[in-house]
Amino acid sequence: MMNKDTPLKGLRIVEMGQLLAGPFASVLLAWFGAEVIKIEPPEIGDPLRTWRKVYNGTALWWYILGRNKKCVTLNLRDPRGQAIARSLIKDADALLENFKPGTLEKWGLGYDALKSVNPELIMVRVSGWGQNGPYGPKPGYASVAEGVGGLRFLTGFPDRPPARPNLSLGDSLAGLHAALGLLMAVYHRDVHKTKEGQVVDVAIYEAVFNMMESLVPEYDLFGLVRERQGCTLTGIVPTNTYPCQDGKYIIIGGNGDSIFKRLMVAAGRADMAEDPRYAHNNDRVEHEREIDQAISEWTETRAYSEILEALEKAGVPAGPIYSIADIMKDPHYQERGMFETAELPDGTRVKLPTFAPKLTETPGRTEWIGPRLGEHNEEVYCGQLGMSTAQLEELKAAGVI
Repeated sequence: MMNKDTPLKGLRIVEMGQLLAGPFASVLLAWFGAEVIKIEPPEIGDPLRTWRKVYNGTALWWYILGRNKKCVTLNLRDPRGQAIARSLIKDADALLENFKPGTLEKWGLGYDALKSVNPELIMVRVSGWGQNGPYGPKPGYASVAEGVGGLRFLTGFPDRPPARPNLSLGDSLAGLHAALGLLMAVYHRDVHKTKEGQVVDVAIYEAVFNMMESLVPEYDLFGLVRERQGCTLTGIVPTNTYPCQDGKYIIIGGNGDSIFKRLMVAAGRADMAEDPRYAHNNDRVEHEREIDQAISEWTETRAYSEILEALEKAGVPAGPIYSIADIMKDPHYQERGMFETAELPDGTRVKLPTFAPKLTETPGRTEWIGPRLGEHNEEVYCGQLGMSTAQLEELKAAGVI
């Protein structure tokens, strides 16, 4: 398997970004074989190198998001650095950036300027609010974009303030949209042979908004404002988290009509399984409280393992709420290859997550973990742009790289 080509081999991407949304998009592409040249400011690099848990001066997160990238340093505020960036972009398929709108234009690196250097360039621009509109110039952190995109309003319990997942979900969603948009633009340019570059404009709040299901027509036609539901899901019954006798919780999704019947029989409520008031989902929505109460009365009298066994035997979707400790010892994760062991610079071995999806013929893989700051300067600047060692040292001394 490891000898097979990766699906994006030959695709060259220059990354000008930091923290999460842009770098998450590019690491997915690098995992599947794209050549990603990541430009970082000299001396400090991407702040992500020191975010969250740090080991020997480097964040463990960096070893994940820096994977398979060629990391070079470059001062984009310096005219010499801007000239070098244009040289790199001249032969690239795409530029991926997540600066505040207008920043690259200020440096002479906007799309119109770069298009004159590379007419087929695809420029993927990730920002909080997009490249235009009244919010465009505002700072665009994912935490705020999650609120404007509708996610936060729906997250949590109705009697408490809106909650957030303890993850950078908006950034990751935007990164997925950026990777998808880049590949669609490449397909249009290369497969349709249009030779047309274009801008892919990814707004974090819109990536979040894309997840909002049927909220728009429901509000437009009925004035319905979907509210926070805690562990349930509006308009789908039953799907909830239920307490067990041993203090554990079990997630049960019994919302299909036939599944609901099997669930209630397993719970000792054959009467409810055959009751026409609960026959279809829309009927069950009207009786959500009594259905959840009946299921809870059953789960509260039995241990988690007993309930799970009964539901699996009945063919009802059910399962636990995993912590990362649970995830890492789960046999399904292991058989699906969701972890790999990497070696850190000091020789320490550490587990890293792999990336989905799984491709049978051209799977993605780790070529190297997140590299040192400027590790690929010589390879890229001398090998690709033809600089001499003396030029490299001169640029280093001047603070350009």
